[in-house]
Amino acid sequence: MSINQEFIDELDALIHYDLSSMQVGVKVHKNAGPTMISAMRRLHEKGLVTQSDGGYLTNLGVETVEHVQKLLSTLRAMNKEA
Repeated sequence: MSINQEFIDELDALIHYDLSSMQVGVKVHKNAGPTMISAMRRLHEKGLVTQSDGGYLTNLGVETVEHVQKLLSTLRAMNKEA
């Protein structure tokens, strides 16, 4: 599996969510960059967020963000070791 730019854009959109409070969502405004708007729309289509402009994470979205955060944490720790 290769990682294309759309995939990276979706990961970038997901890391804007704060898992410490499920009461806080993300709103992507119309003046946001087109890559963020498109990424959020795709995340909605995949069932990871509740609205096409962000909203809240679904259960699948929460699980996915947990994995993304673990991956980023691991990679950052490996960079510090090098």
